[in-house]
Amino acid sequence: MSSGLPFVAEILYNVFMKNETTILGLFQKLFHNFNSRAMKDATLAYKKHLDDGGKMLLAMGGAMSSAQMGITLAAMIKEGKIHAVSCTGANLEESIFRLVAHDSYKDYPDYRYFTKEDDEAILNRGERRVTDTSIPEEEAFRVMEPIILKYWKAAEAKGERYFPHEYFYQILLSDELKGKYEGNPEHCWLLEAAKKNLPIVVPGWEDSTLGNIFAGYCKAGEIKPSVMKTGVEYMMYLYDKYVELSEGGAGLGFFQIGGGISGDFPICVVPSIKYDLKKPVRPWGYFCQISDSTTSYGSYSGATPNEKITWDKLTKETPMFVIESDATIVAPLIFEAILDRYTLTEK
Repeated sequence: MSSGLPFVAEILYNVFMKNETTILGLFQKLFHNFNSRAMKDATLAYKKHLDDGGKMLLAMGGAMSSAQMGITLAAMIKEGKIHAVSCTGANLEESIFRLVAHDSYKDYPDYRYFTKEDDEAILNRGERRVTDTSIPEEEAFRVMEPIILKYWKAAEAKGERYFPHEYFYQILLSDELKGKYEGNPEHCWLLEAAKKNLPIVVPGWEDSTLGNIFAGYCKAGEIKPSVMKTGVEYMMYLYDKYVELSEGGAGLGFFQIGGGISGDFPICVVPSIKYDLKKPVRPWGYFCQISDSTTSYGSYSGATPNEKITWDKLTKETPMFVIESDATIVAPLIFEAILDRYTLTEK
């Protein structure tokens, strides 16, 4: 609607007189209590941690890659706002599945009303449903299987061993997938991580689709299990990376999406260095968890941060935040607030 000013004057008014803000500014304007306040405070503390020279590890559970978290996460990695990742094997592989098979994914917004027969039909179509979307088996799993199998066999022939994520890095940095992209490469967080050789740990990788496929080839005698470095070796690797990343500034922070092994595994590195290696170590410099898990039945995923103090994983001085909400909503908002890519104009 026109303000009644001449055209040029209206443009100048829009540029100079209208109230403009950032996403972080919008947080500060709108979010004052309950989970919205926790999100705002966690974001401000995240920003301060980085401004004070700290670094951040992202622990990512759930099916965030299938939920297209890469749209914001890739930019966070590219811009140096995340410096290490711990994730499930599913999140690792599903980042690359989205890259090569994005157009073949199907969404099911009405999944809550599905019958067992509806889901059986999805199975018979070669789709693997993840809440309201589905991974296409032929376009994703079967495209990647022969490619990664070649890398596993090449490693065996050379007597080499790599971590699960390192095989993905090798593929992404080669020409193997050239011409096979269906997704936007700028939205592939694993591709950005590969470009930076970002430290990654993938505890429990074996329970992923490609982890199952690897186990099958090992059982059939086609590959030796020794070509894959183990979870114990991941912890040994994390010892060194934690010490390196926690040097200087505000240390290394811990930003957790969901619960489970992707968070449980890396947070143990501090007490393990302290008690098992008997070496001095800086505590985690920041902690935030986005989760909808409840604190009950001994659930570690739902445990309050204070409980981690008793395990010497956090200290009473650690900035701690728990956001009990949907990570697919909260995490992209926090990431965009940190990235500061948008200017919002009040009409």
